[in-house]
Amino acid sequence: MMQLEDSVESLPKVGPTYASRLENLGIFTIRDLLIHIPHRYLDFSLTSDIAGLQPGEVATVSGQVVSLKNQYTRSGRKLQIGQVADSTGKITVVWFNQPFLVRTIFPGDTISMAGKVDWFGRNKALVSPEYEIVKEGKARLHTAGLVPVYPETYGVSSKWLRTRISDVISEVNLDEYLPAALIKKYNFPKFDEAVRSAHFPQNLADVEPARRRLAFEELLRLQLASLKRKTQWKKNVPSYCLSVDKSVVESFIKTLPFELTPSQGKAIEEILSDLSKDKPMNRLLEGDVGSGKTVVAAIAALVTFANGFQTVIMAPTQILASQHYNTLKTLFDPLKVRVSLVTSSIKKSDLGRTDIFVGTHSLIHKKAKFEKVALVVVDEQHRFGVAQRAELVKKSKTRTTVPHILTMTATPIPRTVAMTIYGDLDLSVLTDMPRGRIKVTTWVVPPVKRDKAYAWIQSLVTSHGLQVFIVCPLIEESEKETMQDVKAVTKEFGVLSKIFKGLKLGLLHGRIPAKDKEKVIETFKKGKTDILITTPVVEVGIDIPNAGVMVIEGAERFGLATLHQLRGRVGRGAKKSYCLLFTDSKSQNVMSRLSALTKYNSGFELAELDLKLRGPGEVFGLRQHGFPELKVASWQDSELIKASRDVAEAHPELFSHLRPEALVS
Repeated sequence: MMQLEDSVESLPKVGPTYASRLENLGIFTIRDLLIHIPHRYLDFSLTSDIAGLQPGEVATVSGQVVSLKNQYTRSGRKLQIGQVADSTGKITVVWFNQPFLVRTIFPGDTISMAGKVDWFGRNKALVSPEYEIVKEGKARLHTAGLVPVYPETYGVSSKWLRTRISDVISEVNLDEYLPAALIKKYNFPKFDEAVRSAHFPQNLADVEPARRRLAFEELLRLQLASLKRKTQWKKNVPSYCLSVDKSVVESFIKTLPFELTPSQGKAIEEILSDLSKDKPMNRLLEGDVGSGKTVVAAIAALVTFANGFQTVIMAPTQILASQHYNTLKTLFDPLKVRVSLVTSSIKKSDLGRTDIFVGTHSLIHKKAKFEKVALVVVDEQHRFGVAQRAELVKKSKTRTTVPHILTMTATPIPRTVAMTIYGDLDLSVLTDMPRGRIKVTTWVVPPVKRDKAYAWIQSLVTSHGLQVFIVCPLIEESEKETMQDVKAVTKEFGVLSKIFKGLKLGLLHGRIPAKDKEKVIETFKKGKTDILITTPVVEVGIDIPNAGVMVIEGAERFGLATLHQLRGRVGRGAKKSYCLLFTDSKSQNVMSRLSALTKYNSGFELAELDLKLRGPGEVFGLRQHGFPELKVASWQDSELIKASRDVAEAHPELFSHLRPEALVS
């Protein structure tokens, strides 16, 4: 009997071609196929004989094919026209542009058809009905009762999916795995019932309980994978035991040109406590844009240095890596801590002995001297693949031990989501902002006010010396910029060069070579460029204290968290700063979402709001950030998320035969 974890390629009539197409729908295993649930159902529950069919109604009818032929209309359109008869009469049947039907349906076949009854000329007809040839002993899937309609992709229709899923349900092992007491407690249908009712329900009332059970299954697998990773991590031994000399930490804090916030202080205590334990740290530091995560990581690196060991810090972009390098160099130069920036172009001989390595994924490939690495810091970890993170840890470990791991993110994640995705990590959250940070005033700008906004921006640059970011959205729904995106931002650069006459404009996008990118940023930093036209490559890592205006074109195309992070690029100096959200949208939903930015300055509040407003799959820009996309469950369903967490903690033995990576498709 087939198992849920078997590849879809093992199914009859699926082969490499269909397996490749199914990957576009996130379907790799038989389990994935079964939780690819319909997004709606066609109601073909009304059955009739041919004589009883009425124009305008949707009905199912069965009969014998009398004739079927290809025919051209006067306009040259190809149609398939025929007649079907039962004991009460005949009806015309018409399809368009499906010439293969005459080689599929033959006179004498018994056929079941479902669709809307209409007129074709003077005759009653079924126009473009769903159809299937009736075979003895075989259930009707496409023309009877509630017929599922699925998310589709090229070459994979709902009709194809119905047939495969029906075959799988009868062949695969759908044994119940939840204890009876839990099924009763949460009022779930049994697993096999839920699968059948989700795809082929007897009535619509069966659908929601089935969907809820399958959603629970999806969340439970995430929770169990997370707990399993946590259990496995606890078996590790730290590469080096660190002792924390609090006097060294306190002396360093006194040299800082700013006062630490209460939540920074708390996070530092939690991290230092982890570093002194006989188990390796595995902690997530979550903090809003500008909340001071780098300084917290720097103190962990200082403790590592004081013990005679090395730290490795990996960032997702060269811009962010350079930013960290400059910050750490400034902080640590007086203490003679050696900080090195590892880039793709640097030679091994140029590195020398180093206490703190900073770089992108080139840290993995460059032969840097990782002699005694006790701490690995991964910034914006969801932007790296699992394999990249694992490779860095592997490179930093000894044969039998692993370094302490600190991961950081500025993407504000609602707590329910963080506990599910990052349940294997201990969580530290920076909830307050450094003293003296000036609130950025935010406005939504409709098309009618665009020209006035441009004139006002010009006056701010010429009269107050402020610098400006203008961010253009990516055209493609992807984090990687395409040539189409580059052309769009380059075109905008040309348009704005004519509008802002007399000002110096710069252009930045992801396709510019790293060296040229650094020159563009350096020129902007030194104040030699007034306005920087860019794609969202500036979302993280560019710190320009004199930048006082952030303009975001097509603001409706961004999630609230991304907009908030872009806004965080300004207001980093002493001058009053502004964020202008340009949108042509008139949608009430879009306007209410964007206006939230004018009211809230906390990324965490905005993330919770985004969770309520945008719905599953769109939450706070996580789709573009490598987070798992739920197929059945919703990140909004906090009650079901909590239930899945409770069950995972109480029953870690569920799915115990599976590897952690197999728990999450």
